[in-house]
Amino acid sequence: MALIVAASLLIGVSLGILGGGGSILTVPILVYLAGQDTKEAIATSLFVVGVTSLAALVPHARAHRVRWKTGLLFGAFSMAGAYGGGRIAEYIPGTVLLIAFALMMLATAFAMLRKPRGGAKKVRPARGDLPLKHIAVEGLVVGAVTGLVGSGGGFLVVPALAILGGLPMGIAVGTSLLVIAMKSFAGLAGHLSGVSIDWGIALTVTGAAVIGSLIGARLAGRIPQEALRKAFGWFVVVMGVFVLAQQLDPAAWTHPATWAVVGAAASGAVALRLRRRSRTTHPQPAPRARQDAVLK
Repeated sequence: MALIVAASLLIGVSLGILGGGGSILTVPILVYLAGQDTKEAIATSLFVVGVTSLAALVPHARAHRVRWKTGLLFGAFSMAGAYGGGRIAEYIPGTVLLIAFALMMLATAFAMLRKPRGGAKKVRPARGDLPLKHIAVEGLVVGAVTGLVGSGGGFLVVPALAILGGLPMGIAVGTSLLVIAMKSFAGLAGHLSGVSIDWGIALTVTGAAVIGSLIGARLAGRIPQEALRKAFGWFVVVMGVFVLAQQLDPAAWTHPATWAVVGAAASGAVALRLRRRSRTTHPQPAPRARQDAVLK
């Protein structure tokens, strides 16, 4: 129980600082430390992440780091997707859900570790609210992921708000907490029809996570976000591989097709990194017309 409480503090700290990552940790903690069934862990994680996000939202709101209109609209569409995903999850085997969750962890880690294209200088200044079309599409997709695998989707919401909405990182983090809370509770409603929750464990984990979220919200802005994101990204990689190792049959790890896929993915990642490094060290010359204009 002491280990569960300590890990739950990390859930809250992650949500408070990064605006996401809580559910990436919650499901494995509930499955492998608390010994819960996969579907029960997913439903419980939605409750934990929802309450913790609300607690972390308060300090961000006081610091004026929440875009309420965008968050409420995004959250409304996400709630619809999360409820639908929660109802569908009832008919999907727990092993399949955990494998899907692990793959999403690895995809999330890749998104966290990769450098933004064009660097931070090309980030657009903050403007009003997201276009309704973007809010609807992003909200439904992220919400469906939340309902299916118990992920709060913070690492999907934050980039959407920062890139599509041009919001500063701090405001995107604060706004994402509002969205995560709304769709986590909607996903929980979808799960409750077929899953029962151990409220003793749920409230214990939630209490520790809330304390961690308040600590994380206070630390937000004081810790270099890039360094923290990279460290957490590698941690998520380790967790994702661990979950996959637990769920996949041992024969799958020795099958040639598995290593062919791993090799292809690794080669693609290396090639992409080398290509970006080449663009950085050897920038393309300006077009001829532009060169002539400069000379004139």
